[in-house]
Amino acid sequence: MFTVKIDEKLQLKLLQEHDAQELFTVMMGSKESLREWLPFIDSNKSVEDALEFIRSTIKQFCANDGFQTAIVYEGNIVGVIGFHHINWQNKSTSIGYWLSKDYEGLGIMTKSVHKLMDHAFHDLKLKRIEIRAAIENKRSRAIPERLGMTLEGISRQSEWLYDHFVDHAVYSILLEEWEIK
Repeated sequence: MFTVKIDEKLQLKLLQEHDAQELFTVMMGSKESLREWLPFIDSNKSVEDALEFIRSTIKQFCANDGFQTAIVYEGNIVGVIGFHHINWQNKSTSIGYWLSKDYEGLGIMTKSVHKLMDHAFHDLKLKRIEIRAAIENKRSRAIPERLGMTLEGISRQSEWLYDHFVDHAVYSILLEEWEIK
């Protein structure tokens, strides 16, 4: 199983079917704060929905098209981070993430994104990583900014979020920029 230790308290591990209950519980515990920015929250109504998500991530991993990992802090799942898709021809990917509201402000997501970027550049030999976040989602936007990513621009009306469109800030970093950090 794919597990990456970040520090003594924090690791990333591939989601497995037995994680469904814990994942669902964590997601529902932060439902209101996550719902503000994530369009899939309302469609997660049961542990079975979390299980279906996990099964889709296993298929993604087996197809060599990226992966999703649980963010595990002090032995508990506190969020999810992963590659949406890997474009092998162009050696690029994008990263998505969410974190339980109870664990915000501890540096967990910055460390997790940093580790995933390092893996993408050094192990997968990719050349470009992108992160998109709603322009008003200041917490999510702080991560790529903190990690030195370049704001390329705004993608207007990029995502339908329940009853309205949101614009996305588009950040990227290239291998050669990562190497000099």
